Amino acid sequence: MLHLILLHLLVLSPSPADASVHEEVPDFYADETTGYGPVFEEQPVDTIYPEESPEAKITMSCRARASPPATYKWMLEGTEIDLIAESDHYSVVGGNLVISRPVKTQHVGKYSCLATNTYGTVISQEASVQFGYLDLFSSEERESVYVKEGQGAVLLCAPPPHYPAELSFRWILNEFPTFIPLDKRRFVSQITGNLYISKVDSSDSGNYSCIASSPSISKSVFSNYIPLVPLAERPIRKYPADLKVKFPDTVALVGQNITLECFALGNPVPEIRWKKLDGQLPANHEVRMAGAHLHLYNVQFEDEGTYQCEAVNSRGKDYHAARVSVEAYPEWIEQISSIEKNLNSEYTMSCTASGKPKPRIRWLKNGELTDRREMRFSSLTFEDSGMYQCIAENDHGVIYANAELRVFACAPTFKHNPVKRVMAARNRRVVIQCRPKAAPKPNFSWSKDTELLSNSTRIFIWEDGSLEILNVTRADEGRYTCFAENDRGKANSTGSLVVTESTKITLTPANADVKVGETTWMQCAASHDPSLDITFIWSLDGRVIDLHKESQHYERTPNGSSNGELMIKKAQLKHAGLYTCTAQTPIDSVTASAHLVVRGPPGAPGGVRVMNKTDKTVTLQWSRGADNHSPISKYTIQYRDSFSKDVWKTATTFPADVEGNTEMATVMDLFPWIEYEFRVIATNTLGTGEPSSPSPKEKTLESVPVVAPSDVGGGGGSSRELIITWKPVQPQYYYGPNFGYIVAFKPQGGNEWMKVTVADPQAMRYVHKDPNIPPFTEYQVKVKAFNSQGEGPFSLTAPIYSAQDAPSEAPVIIEGKALSATEASVSWMPLPQGNVDGYQVKYWRNQKDSEGEAQRVAVSGRDNHTRFDGMKPNSYYFIEVRGYNSAGYGPPSRRLQILTKKPPPSQAPKIIGQKFKGSSINIAWEEMETMSNESSIENYKVLCREEGLPIPTLYSTFRPSIDLVLKPDKTYTIEIRAHTAGGDGAVTKVVIPSTQGYRSGGVMAAQSLSVLLLLLMALLCLNL
Repeated sequence: MLHLILLHLLVLSPSPADASVHEEVPDFYADETTGYGPVFEEQPVDTIYPEESPEAKITMSCRARASPPATYKWMLEGTEIDLIAESDHYSVVGGNLVISRPVKTQHVGKYSCLATNTYGTVISQEASVQFGYLDLFSSEERESVYVKEGQGAVLLCAPPPHYPAELSFRWILNEFPTFIPLDKRRFVSQITGNLYISKVDSSDSGNYSCIASSPSISKSVFSNYIPLVPLAERPIRKYPADLKVKFPDTVALVGQNITLECFALGNPVPEIRWKKLDGQLPANHEVRMAGAHLHLYNVQFEDEGTYQCEAVNSRGKDYHAARVSVEAYPEWIEQISSIEKNLNSEYTMSCTASGKPKPRIRWLKNGELTDRREMRFSSLTFEDSGMYQCIAENDHGVIYANAELRVFACAPTFKHNPVKRVMAARNRRVVIQCRPKAAPKPNFSWSKDTELLSNSTRIFIWEDGSLEILNVTRADEGRYTCFAENDRGKANSTGSLVVTESTKITLTPANADVKVGETTWMQCAASHDPSLDITFIWSLDGRVIDLHKESQHYERTPNGSSNGELMIKKAQLKHAGLYTCTAQTPIDSVTASAHLVVRGPPGAPGGVRVMNKTDKTVTLQWSRGADNHSPISKYTIQYRDSFSKDVWKTATTFPADVEGNTEMATVMDLFPWIEYEFRVIATNTLGTGEPSSPSPKEKTLESVPVVAPSDVGGGGGSSRELIITWKPVQPQYYYGPNFGYIVAFKPQGGNEWMKVTVADPQAMRYVHKDPNIPPFTEYQVKVKAFNSQGEGPFSLTAPIYSAQDAPSEAPVIIEGKALSATEASVSWMPLPQGNVDGYQVKYWRNQKDSEGEAQRVAVSGRDNHTRFDGMKPNSYYFIEVRGYNSAGYGPPSRRLQILTKKPPPSQAPKIIGQKFKGSSINIAWEEMETMSNESSIENYKVLCREEGLPIPTLYSTFRPSIDLVLKPDKTYTIEIRAHTAGGDGAVTKVVIPSTQGYRSGGVMAAQSLSVLLLLLMALLCLNL
């Protein structure tokens, strides 16, 4: 009975401390529903105010969640803004700072917001206010730029003063909005704004203007026009690649996107290539703008290194390299969070940030800088409560972490966390938690029903107050009370313990062995307390299987609530491993496991690498992959190169059959000086596995070229030239660096070959100029390839002819005459055939056209006459003829003047009658009279077209009528026109329908029928 009285005294008697200490605690800790310090929901951000903005105010945002609500102050460059003294410009609206009628000299700077309530003060991140502007371009006229065709040109943008620094640039040609299209030949630097044209041609002539746009202030300005004048040069010279746009050393931040620029002048237009000198280009790169831009997306530290751009054309190469350094904005590794701590307890605030350069750490308490490097408290006091801020800063930015530290002291209370009802399985352990709110830390004791508990071999009271019971039995059921007491008071809370039957596995899964694609089952069954629900959870190698997402391969068999059998369908290699069945109730769980072996094709070999190489062979070594429980029988080796377009080809190897117990083989029949990648594929009795990862790229050794150029020929060209052409050797047959051609030629019958070296591997012609070359003379030519290792074989010898001299004689015109108002013909005495490829006939109107507007007709050298049409009627034309060949044009003939005929009548014949006579019809029309400016009528042409026949019948008559024999069952179309020396006049069409018997009655023409109908109607009216 004594222990019962003691228990009641513990529960009911007040602590002496209850009356003496409570007034020492600050008021805001007495109420459990007390508030909290400011927490920022909106902070100011960097602002650019356009100088020309129509809205004469700037709003800097600041809003904090706090209880009680926060009050706000604003700082400019660390000094508090006096809102009363400067009310003309500054006002605070709900925490936001509004700057009215901003003045550049007064309001530029860094602003920060302070939010304060009874729990403390926090200061926002700093935000700058700057004034954005983009001035107009200089009004001075831009000088014309004169450039020879084939040379490169640079047009300077020279953008005007502006803020911020970021501008975008475009160029227009002649007028807005004709923007310059950017391609392989033209490039606009987004750093300088300059326009670069790698090779100027005649189409580039015009007036150019640079447009500079500021996205920050939404403004664009245009420069004065810059005239670009291409100067014709024949022949157009070629120039080596010359890099004019070179990216500088660049610092990128982790996660940023950056763009490197490179562009070259040259003729032919250079090709831009990119590489990373100390590794592969990042996977997240993209080459754009025809090679001029290298974009690196989401930059990471491993992307740091030296990047090179290479400009290449047939005349030469140019290189540029610069370093990309990767640094990082500060980022929290560990940051502070709001917390309540007991009075007099120890506490350390931890704050760690990463970044490059390494961030500096500063601490603020209630908005004021502290001189402490770390926040370590050996014995917390109420004065340590407040709002704390950790600030990490490096060259690239600053980050803030805010937290409230609340130091409190109170008697134990279970108001928010009473002891709960707990269930436990028989023969298992159970922990009943006791977590009152109390400071300082209380002492704990427990009772079961009316019995005080103490530590034993089976019962433990933890330091935090929790009660642990091992090997639970039915006798442990009952009511459990936790007692907590400190120097400020005491409290207790009662919960209960209910004991259930434990869960047991009654049918365990068994090990299984299947082939890929087969189905198997894993059994699992369990007994459990009938008052509890049971769930079966399956996992593979510790990862829980999602039966819904992986329903293609897994299915639970519905065999009752105590059966958790798992079906594994169409097993794959990834399904092999340790399967664990967990039978789980809300109280306890038990597990059982079994292994599944899945046999299938081999896994991918690893570590493929080149051990040795020659010009045509490579020895590979690799590591054996998983055999997946079936011995590897053979390996297949594949390769690809830059010419195979990502197509992998099966390699020829030594030994020819690479057996499964080897890990080395030699690849044969490769090309010299080609960069290859290799991969290895394993096979067993169950199939062929996945290929290995490609080996590092490896280039075979150099060798003397063995392929000669093909299609050697040539001839033609200008006077005193010998043109030799060939089909270039494909790059895979270069066999080494410094590839080029040796061109050999000699006159037919000559003994000594002249040889010339052509260093361009893509060259396909060579022009030999020599004033002593006789015209149209046969030469023997041949071409061979060479590289740094030596010379290859010559091609087959081909005969060609040197260029002819241009014709020296002028043709003599025999006759030129007008054929009609629009057509004429001309004939001439032919020139000697050996020196003429053809003739050019030129004609133009005297006094109406200039000679430059003349029409030209090309005529084969085998002909000595031609005709031309499209001429103007009744006009004088000049005609001249000249011979030409591959060397050029000869002198023109004497000009011949001809007069084209007057035009034919513009009026069509007017039908006046149609009359049938048996199977024929007579069609008559008015006699036509021509005007003074028209040709006289010579006769009339009548075209009769029978339906269904492709060829009509043409008749000619001098009279204004004609008789035609027609078939009664056919439809005819009759066309009538006047014929003159100037050609045929306008046409009249008559359609004769195909109705038998209708024509025999003497049917009139459509016009005659209309007249007859009018007469009949008149007679009827008279009778009426």
